[in-house]
Amino acid sequence: MGSEPGKDFEAQVRELMAEDAYTIRPSAAPYPTIRRRGAMERRRRVAAAGAVLVALAAAPVGAYALGGSGEGGTRLAAPLPSVSASQPSATPTPVQSTPVGPAGPATPGQLLDGITLAQASDGLEKCFDWNRESRQGGSAAAPSDLGDSADYRIILALNSTGDSNSPGDGFFVVAVKQQTEQPQLTQVICNIKDGEASGLQSGTGGLELDNGGPVMPDINGGKLYQQSFIDKGNWKLPFRWGSIGRIESNVTRVTVSYGGDTSEAALDHGWFVASGTLNQQVTQAPHVKGYDSTGAVVYDSDDDSEYEKTLP
Repeated sequence: MGSEPGKDFEAQVRELMAEDAYTIRPSAAPYPTIRRRGAMERRRRVAAAGAVLVALAAAPVGAYALGGSGEGGTRLAAPLPSVSASQPSATPTPVQSTPVGPAGPATPGQLLDGITLAQASDGLEKCFDWNRESRQGGSAAAPSDLGDSADYRIILALNSTGDSNSPGDGFFVVAVKQQTEQPQLTQVICNIKDGEASGLQSGTGGLELDNGGPVMPDINGGKLYQQSFIDKGNWKLPFRWGSIGRIESNVTRVTVSYGGDTSEAALDHGWFVASGTLNQQVTQAPHVKGYDSTGAVVYDSDDDSEYEKTLP
């Protein structure tokens, strides 16, 4: 019995589809081949990069920067400054400033009436300049060579009141210097008026106190606490006064009484420095007393035969 024509055609189609299935469905990707090619490409790039690093290591001094060109190639940039790891970076050395001018006092209360250390130092230098010029000009009024003001220490600065002998107000500066080459002290009392040196008085002495006691009021200190004898009984008031002197190491306290008021003195490297304001006419010099660490009185100016107790 023969086959039906429709069924034969269908069978032929199925057979053709089975035989040509590879042409319709893509074959699997050749993975081993792709993997092998990728590995080869990576090795090639690593080798190329290694060659560049070797070339850079061999290049002298300068380091070169690599960058891509606009066309995807490699180019060499301009050499950058070389940096040596063995050389520390340059650090600016701070400038050490050298102090100029005399040293200041031990306590702020020794600079009075708003006078600053800079003003006192400037005034002292003007007096030293005046002294040098006077000595060069042969003036007998100039004290001996005082040296450099930077070697001194200011222990007192206060306003000065003009009188009939020296008109015009100003300020006093008191400075001291201990000689290193000789066992003596130099003391300077400088007067400044209208920004110029108006008067200078100095004195020197040994390290031992001349009066034999533990406290010795300065022999030139009268300039600081009295007005001219020409104006005796007619002083300008109120009057700023000062009192200075030397002390031995066992003296731990000094008081100065003047015109009914008592001032506690500052102790400054072997010196006492006292000040106050006088509101009445006086005839007696300041009364100075020194005490030791137990509070006992070890000096009384009333008992000092070398101390002038009455004003001229």
